[in-house]
Amino acid sequence: MNKLVAALVLALAAPATPLLAAPAAAEETMADLGIPVGQTVPLVTGVNQDGEPMAFDQMVGANGATLVFYRSADWCPFCKEQLKDLNSIAADLDAKGYPLVALSYDPVDTLKKFHGKEGLAYTLISDPDSEIIDAFGIRNEEVAGNRRFDGIPHPAIFFINTDGVVEAKLYEESYRDRPETG
Repeated sequence: MNKLVAALVLALAAPATPLLAAPAAAEETMADLGIPVGQTVPLVTGVNQDGEPMAFDQMVGANGATLVFYRSADWCPFCKEQLKDLNSIAADLDAKGYPLVALSYDPVDTLKKFHGKEGLAYTLISDPDSEIIDAFGIRNEEVAGNRRFDGIPHPAIFFINTDGVVEAKLYEESYRDRPETG
C-alpha cells in the first residue's frame, strides 16, 4: 500500500491527529493551518478543468473526498511533480471511497492543458479568486500583493467525510516538500 493511502487508513483510525507533524519550530503555525480536524468545511463550488461547475457533493465518494490544495500547475515545479505523483494513487483513493480532487487558483484553461498533457485520472478545480482557498483558511499571506502569487494556498491535503467534516489533514513545513505517495 502506498504512503498516502496508508496515511488515509491511519487518519481514519486516529482522526484527531494531523497525519504529518511539522517540525517543532514550525509546529504552532502549521498545526493551525486551515480548517481544524473535526470541523465542517464550507460548502464549496468550483469549476473543473472542463469549465463545468462542481459542487462539494459532486466531489465526494462513498466515504468522502481527498482535497489537495496546491500552488499552481502552471509555474510551480513542486506542484507539477506532486500532481503527476498523485495520479498514481487516484484509483486507490477512489476505491477507498475518497476520490481525489486538486484545487488551485489557476484558470480553467491552464488546468485543462495540464490535465490533458499528464493524463490525470482525477479532477482539477479552478478557484481563480481564491474564495475556496480563503474559506479553508490556507491562503499564503506571505506573498499577498504580489500579482503573480497573490491568492496561492499553502499546500495541504484534507480528508473530508461525506458530512463535510475534516477527518485528517496533511501538510509539510516547506512548499518544496510534499507528502510522499510511494
